Amino acid sequence: MIKKGTKLYSIFTGACPKCHQASMYVNKNPYVLKDIQKMHENCKHCGFKFHIEPAFFYGSMYVSYGVGIAFAMAAFIISYNFIGTGLITAFIAIVVTLIGFSPIIMRISRNIWINMFVDYDKEKAK
Repeated sequence: MIKKGTKLYSIFTGACPKCHQASMYVNKNPYVLKDIQKMHENCKHCGFKFHIEPAFFYGSMYVSYGVGIAFAMAAFIISYNFIGTGLITAFIAIVVTLIGFSPIIMRISRNIWINMFVDYDKEKAK
């Protein structure tokens, strides 16, 4: 289990990067597509403002590319090397993986992006 106080905890849970107490998202489930980008304005616990500046999360698109590549490589390695499929089937596995996991990739990318600029504060967590 990932420990509170680490950036990985905030990245994988979607918790406030400042206090790790409250969720950044209105709906924790990324597969509720109407709420996928809806975030609270401020943290309910420490009051940290999630929208640091206008269009702040546009930068997460760059992170999304890297995260998508990691998911695609994992799909290829699993399908081609472990399952033993052909290249066409491995390509189909990559496409299906990227489509199926796109809400998770988007959320993880946003979480990584905000955690690049915001550090955990023990005092705010109390």
